[in-house]
Amino acid sequence: MTEIPEHLRKRAEEAKAKAAAKKAADSGDAAPAAEAAPAAAAASPEPSAADSKIPAHLLERAKAARAKAAGGEAEAPAGGGAVATATAPAAPAQTGVPIAAGPGGHTQRLLTVVKSGSIQDVKASPQDKVHVWPHLLSIEFVAALLCLGFTVIFSIFVNAPLLELADINKTPNPSKAPWYFLGLQEMLTMFHPMVAGVLLPGIGMGGLMLAPYIDRNPSQKPEDRKFAISLFTIFMMACATLTIIGSFFRGPGQLFIFPWAEGLFFEL
Repeated sequence: MTEIPEHLRKRAEEAKAKAAAKKAADSGDAAPAAEAAPAAAAASPEPSAADSKIPAHLLERAKAARAKAAGGEAEAPAGGGAVATATAPAAPAQTGVPIAAGPGGHTQRLLTVVKSGSIQDVKASPQDKVHVWPHLLSIEFVAALLCLGFTVIFSIFVNAPLLELADINKTPNPSKAPWYFLGLQEMLTMFHPMVAGVLLPGIGMGGLMLAPYIDRNPSQKPEDRKFAISLFTIFMMACATLTIIGSFFRGPGQLFIFPWAEGLFFEL
């Protein structure tokens, strides 16, 4: 059960006593009403400023209002008729204590002060996440435009290293694919076309796509990303080794040769 503060309990008792006195005054019994108000005041002593948290000027204002109300109710007519008396608003008590007044002369009462921390959720921790659009995609779009512009300008001034027209009566030996496909062509000399052209490249691409979901370490330090660095190193070294062998160590008939002994059979 919630404990009621002492000053609120006393205020409720005084309100009940005033209501009883007013009811008795309306019924023509003025004398008991006059006696009930002092009795209620005696039964409910005023809390001192030292025992209560209410400011002193608010206590003085409450005393003046209760005295004014008790005096107006006690001045009932002696003839016994039920007469309704309207009391004018009490002037501020001349106690020397400043009384705060709001718009229209309404007095204000301070209940409590609420600290801002109890009703506001302040987030002091910074957020290190941003949205993909537009923060990331805008940068990637600008980078793609720069690459496209560089390629267009480079192609204007430098011609592609194309060979002469193909002759159906003469097949070059060795016949090699462009350099970026020589790794796959090198695997064709070792495995079945289904394995070298579909299975192994599919496993490699699938592993690269699953790597971000397997290694979810957010650190950017190389010593903390050993799994990702090892996987990428193996993939790059395998592609580089196969491309170098297919470019420089394959001669006529796709036979293995040493370029420093048999010559260089490679053209862009």
